[in-house]
Amino acid sequence: MNMATQSDFARAIGVVRHRHRRTAIAVALASVALVGLGASKLIASDPVVAAAPPPPAVTVALPVTRQVDEWDDYIGRFAPSKSVEIRPRVSGALTGIFFKDGEIVKQGQLLFRIDPRPFAAALAEARAKEASALSSVQLAKSALARATRLIADDAVSAEEIDTLRANLRAAEAAVGATQAQVTARALDVEFTEVRSPITGRISDRRADIGNLVAGGEASSATLLTTVYALDPIYFSFDGSEALYLKARRDTEAAKARNGGGLPVQPVQIQLQDETGYRWKGRIDFSDNRLDPGAGTIRGRAIVANPGYFLTPGMFGNMRLASGATRAALLVPDSAIGTDQARKIVQIVGKDNIVATRAVVLGPVIDGLRIVRSGLAPGDRVIVEGMQNATPGSPVTPRTTTATAIASAAPAETADSAAPIAAQATFTR
Repeated sequence: MNMATQSDFARAIGVVRHRHRRTAIAVALASVALVGLGASKLIASDPVVAAAPPPPAVTVALPVTRQVDEWDDYIGRFAPSKSVEIRPRVSGALTGIFFKDGEIVKQGQLLFRIDPRPFAAALAEARAKEASALSSVQLAKSALARATRLIADDAVSAEEIDTLRANLRAAEAAVGATQAQVTARALDVEFTEVRSPITGRISDRRADIGNLVAGGEASSATLLTTVYALDPIYFSFDGSEALYLKARRDTEAAKARNGGGLPVQPVQIQLQDETGYRWKGRIDFSDNRLDPGAGTIRGRAIVANPGYFLTPGMFGNMRLASGATRAALLVPDSAIGTDQARKIVQIVGKDNIVATRAVVLGPVIDGLRIVRSGLAPGDRVIVEGMQNATPGSPVTPRTTTATAIASAAPAETADSAAPIAAQATFTR
């Protein structure tokens, strides 16, 4: 009984295991079928292609064409156009001062008076000697006339006649000497009044009333004061050899354009506390040699100063016109890039492909940089989005104007054998 029961139980267990194995195989087959079905659907469907990104967007602008004047910068100081040291020409006691320290004096204005009495007395003495000499001349003439009438009667010898004539000539010479003394003494009286030889601003007095002043030679005479002529006034400066050569070549070119006539070289000067170049003048002198030690040449401009505002010794920045007015191409200074030692701009061609152009630069005007060469008026210059533009690649350009995005920040200048203009202005 027990044996039969165990046998039946074992058969039952086998049947259950067999059923579980068939179930597992069926599940596995179903999974494979599902995977195969999904794969067939994927294979049957269209492949997915990734979309290409659009070309980067950049902003472009055409160069601005304007008439410009270019300027070179110099630094210098103002100096008087005339400078006179007031010294007396005669010695004596100072009896009068007829100006206020620091005021404007006119040419011929009385400044100082020296006691004239000793010189007036010397003049009176000289005039008395002159009168005596004139009397001697009259006496000699009368004696010669009487002797001449006696020649016909042989009452006087020829020797006596010659003596009388010599006496007359000596008396006339004495008159000339006394007249010269009168002139000299009269000048001494005139020199007791010290007058200003020029119109200008006077310094302070160096001697007061009552002091004895010495006249005579300039080195030994007492310095009373100084007078500076300030209208016009000079502006003295030093320029480098490179700027001198550039200015000379510009002058020669201007002479050729003017038919050989020497052109006027205008200058503009800015004072230390000014933002604009208010003072106008012209170059009137350059030295005849360069300083071999410093490599500079001394120059001078003359500036009108009717209100005497400009003062000798005052510092100023001067700009000198560099060449004639000309048409120039300008682009925003922010559009200028650097490729090693070159200055470049990026342009967009007709097919919207980026290209690089090497350019030669000039100065900046109101955020716009002058481009001397390397650019054409019709070139579309990338002014914004340069970091997105690669040479040879397409871009999507958006057009604007150069003046609309001009940057006011200063930029570097291009290296060149000749110095480029430091400044430029639009011609008005």
